[in-house]
Amino acid sequence: MCGITGIINPKRPEIIKKMTDAIRHRGPDDNGYFTDQYLALGMRRLSIIDLARGKQPITSNDGRFIIFFNGEIYNYKEIKKELDDCKFETDSDTEVILAGFVKWGEKVLSRLRGMFAFAIYDKEKHKLILARDFFGIKPLYYLKNGDRIVAFSSEIKSFLSLPDFKPEINDRAVFNYLSFQYNPLEETFFKNVFKLPPAHYIILDLETGVAEIKKYWQFEFKQNNNLDEKNTKNKILEVMKDSVTHHMIADVPIGSFLSGGIDSSIIATLMQKIRGEKKIETFTVGFESLSEGKEARETAEPLETLHREISVGAEEYFKVLPKAIWHFDEPIADPSAIGLYFLAREAAKHVKVVLSGEGADELFGGYNIYLEPFARRWISWLPRFILQTLADLPFRGRHYAGRALSKLEDWYIGNASVFNKKEVGRLWKGNMSRVTLDSLYEKTTSLSDSTKMQYIDINTWLIGDILAKADKMTMAHSLELRVPFLDIEVANLAATLPDRFKWRDGATKYLLRETFKKILPESVWRRKKLGFPTPIRDWFTSDRTKLYNTILENSYIRKHMDTIYIRKLINDHTSKLSDNSRKIYLLLMLAIWYNVFIDGERP
Repeated sequence: MCGITGIINPKRPEIIKKMTDAIRHRGPDDNGYFTDQYLALGMRRLSIIDLARGKQPITSNDGRFIIFFNGEIYNYKEIKKELDDCKFETDSDTEVILAGFVKWGEKVLSRLRGMFAFAIYDKEKHKLILARDFFGIKPLYYLKNGDRIVAFSSEIKSFLSLPDFKPEINDRAVFNYLSFQYNPLEETFFKNVFKLPPAHYIILDLETGVAEIKKYWQFEFKQNNNLDEKNTKNKILEVMKDSVTHHMIADVPIGSFLSGGIDSSIIATLMQKIRGEKKIETFTVGFESLSEGKEARETAEPLETLHREISVGAEEYFKVLPKAIWHFDEPIADPSAIGLYFLAREAAKHVKVVLSGEGADELFGGYNIYLEPFARRWISWLPRFILQTLADLPFRGRHYAGRALSKLEDWYIGNASVFNKKEVGRLWKGNMSRVTLDSLYEKTTSLSDSTKMQYIDINTWLIGDILAKADKMTMAHSLELRVPFLDIEVANLAATLPDRFKWRDGATKYLLRETFKKILPESVWRRKKLGFPTPIRDWFTSDRTKLYNTILENSYIRKHMDTIYIRKLINDHTSKLSDNSRKIYLLLMLAIWYNVFIDGERP
C-alpha cells in the first residue's frame, strides 16, 4: 500500500520529492524515485507484503520497464505460477504485476484480483501506463495543462507542490456537490485536475504528449432467474470465505472494523473462523448516545475477538474537520466519514491492515430505499391528483408521494441527495446545469427500478462517497483498508442474483442474510439497515454561532449563494421547525474546504 506521484517532462525534477512528501501519510515506511529526461516518478510505501524486499520501483528482468504501485493484489501468488518462465527477485505483488504486463500487456488488468493504482514506464518507447482498479477503491488523479497531462498523484494535494499550479475552484463541481453531497464529475473541485475513472487506464506517449484513456471492464447485472436458492446460498458462502481468505494475506498485524450491521459482522466472523484460535482485533466507533457499541458487541462477544470501542463527542468532532478535509482533497458531506477518521486513528495504534464491509449494500441490495419501488405498487392505484395533493402537503411522506408521480430517472441520483433541484435553484446565484445520469440509465432499461438504483449507486455513490471516504480517512493514519465484498469474484456472483434473492418480505439483502443465518447471532442477521448515524441534527444547536459564521462569512459562498436563504435554513433548524442538518453540514464542509485549499488556511 502506497502513494504514487509523477511529473511529465519536468523542468525541475527535484520537485517530485516535495510532491511525494505531501502524501507521506500514505506510506511512512519507505520511499522510491526515478527520473529521466521524460518524467519524474515517486512513491511512499506502507510495507504490507515482503517487508524487506518489496522496495519500489521494481524493474523488469530486461530493464525496459519499471513500476510504481499502490494497492494489494490478492491473487498474485496464483498469477505468479502462470509466469514460471520469469525470474523473480522478490515475493511482492508489485513484481508480479510488472511481469504480467511484460507478458500480456494491458490484458494483465483483467487478471488482477484486488485494489490498485499503478504507473508502468516503458523506458524504450517512452510511454507511461496509468491504471485504476475495477471499482475505484484506490484513487488516482491527473493534472492537465491545456490538452496535455503534466502530473499525476494518489492525492490532489501533491499538485500544490508544483510551482506552476495555482488552485482554482471548479464551480460546476461545487454546484453538483450541492445535490449529490460529493463531486460526481471526472473533473475535480480544482480546475484542470481530473480523476481517472475506475476500470480505466491511460497510455501516455511522453514524446508527443498524446494520451489515450481506455476502459478495460464494466460492471453489468446478468440476472439469472433460474438460480436455485439453496445452491446460490452455498456459492455466496463459498465465495465470501474465499474472498476474506485472500484479503487476509499480509505480513503485518490485521484486524476488522465492526459496526452494528450485518456486513462487517460477516467479515469479522469469517476472519475469526479462518484465523482459528488466534483472536482477531475488532474496532467500533460511536457518537455519544448513538454509539454502535451494543450492536457490535453482539458479534464480538460470541467470537471472543479483541474488541475496542471509542466514542466521539461533538467538540472533538467539529475540531477535527479542517484536518479531515485536508485529507479528503475534495469535500464529502457525509457526516459518518469523520467517524471513520477517528476509528482509523484508533485502529492504527494496534494493526496495520483492517477489513471492512463496504460494497455489500450496493452489490446485494442493502439500502432501504431499494424497497421503495415495491412499496409504491400499493399506492399506484391512487389517482394522480390525490398523489399530487399529498406531495404538496407539509408532512414527512410528501417526498414519497412526489416520487410516486415521477419516473425513477427523473429523481434518483444516488443513495443520498441533499438539496433538490428547486432548493438548488433558490440557493445558487446564476445559471448552472446539474449533471445527468442519462448515460447510466440507458444501460438499465431491462432492469427493475430497484436494480436500476443499485446500478446507479455502483457507478456513482460507491465511487464518489463510500470508497473515497474509506481510502482517505484510513490512509490519513497510514492504515490500509480492504473491502472483501468488492472482490471481483464476489461481484460476478452478485451480478447474477435475481430481485427475489435481494428483496423479500420487506427485507433487504435477503439471500445474503439467509446465507449467514446460522453463522451470525439472530439479532445481527435480522437487523435492518441502520446506516452510520451521526447526531449532527442535535449537535447543530443555537450556540454553534462560530460554525454558522464559517458558512455565512465565507467569500465563495457569499459570492455564489443566497446567504439569506442559508440563514433561514440555520434558524429553522435551531428553532426545530425543520431538520436542515445535512444541508448545513454540506455548506460547512464546503466553507472549510475553501478556507483550507483556496485561502491556504492549512490545518
